Amino acid sequence: MNLTELDLEGRRALIRVDFNVPLNEAGEVTDDTRIRAAIPTIQTVLKEGGSVVLMSHLGRPKGVAPEFSLKQVLPTLERLLGVKVHFASDCVGDTALDVTQNLQPGEVALLENLRFHPEEKAGDEFFAGQLAENGDVYINDAFGTAHRAHASTAVIARFFPEDKAFGLLLAGEVDALKRVLEAPVKPLTAIIGGAKVSSKLGIIEHLIGRVDRLIIGGGMAYTFVQAQGGSIGNSLVEEELHGQAVSILEKAAAAGTELLLPTDTVATDAFANDAAQQVVPTNAIPDGWMGLDIGPETRKAFADAVLTSRTVLWNGPMGVFEMPNFAVGTRTIAEALARVTAEEEAFTLIGGGDSVAAINLLGLADQVSYVSTGGGAMLESLEGKVLPGIQAILD
Repeated sequence: MNLTELDLEGRRALIRVDFNVPLNEAGEVTDDTRIRAAIPTIQTVLKEGGSVVLMSHLGRPKGVAPEFSLKQVLPTLERLLGVKVHFASDCVGDTALDVTQNLQPGEVALLENLRFHPEEKAGDEFFAGQLAENGDVYINDAFGTAHRAHASTAVIARFFPEDKAFGLLLAGEVDALKRVLEAPVKPLTAIIGGAKVSSKLGIIEHLIGRVDRLIIGGGMAYTFVQAQGGSIGNSLVEEELHGQAVSILEKAAAAGTELLLPTDTVATDAFANDAAQQVVPTNAIPDGWMGLDIGPETRKAFADAVLTSRTVLWNGPMGVFEMPNFAVGTRTIAEALARVTAEEEAFTLIGGGDSVAAINLLGLADQVSYVSTGGGAMLESLEGKVLPGIQAILD
């Protein structure tokens, strides 16, 4: 159900948000991206005459811990919303109900950290029922936790058989994934990067046969190169995955998915931004040298693949983009994505922590179609898994 289909007037909307934000030593929010992402859903409920009860986790506390109190996000939340936010020092019981049962239309309350209770992660049904007492309708707007079958993300939906919906953020994530995985405009290209093949095996396997082109870059590419007999020097490698790498190459060929690997590499003699560097063939990296970025020939080939696509998924950087001297490959991909979005109206989806960090660092996030907010949830979606937090709304 869409948020706009809910009857919200005079009712309390219990919204699961993702306010798991970074804090400094003074308890101040240092990156408010996730809070800003939830604002449109909150404002929609208020505009429709409802009140809002927000619940979230913060960090990984072992029981009640002041340093993980959600009270610390109140100043940022109030600044972004422009209204005073009531705070309940617990998320269940009389402490919470004293705040949430007295809310008037247009008012907002924030519950204390869900993970102060172990029952949250355990998916405890009684605890979910206690949470449900704080609202008349349930809205899930936390894509970042949608892959967890926790009390507040999946189990709680049972207590709202009719009155439940996706928030605007979560609905946007679901729609973006559908545009890539279910109804893409062809050609569809997937760019998979990052350090290790082991963390992306499920994604690669699921995409073969579904995408027209599969680009593999970053540290994981060296496992594929070595598996085919190439020399990769001291580059990152997972030798135990040689068999899977060869199998992936064979499956891609059989399925008609064009698989592109780096043909040249920027290699260095040390893992440092100012280390000596040279461009060498990816399958002929000298001993004592390691690949930290894709080379100029590969950048052009990968960019050309992007520019001739109409749907593009990007998950994982092409090199050690945190070091400026080895960020060129990642920047080239990001710029190609921005260009094909603008010039060809292609749909471009960026997901995964490092890719999102890179696109933000390069200042290009507003020039692509969609930047996902969920790391693990995005990865599991790309593996073809059903996310409990999404299924709970659909059931």
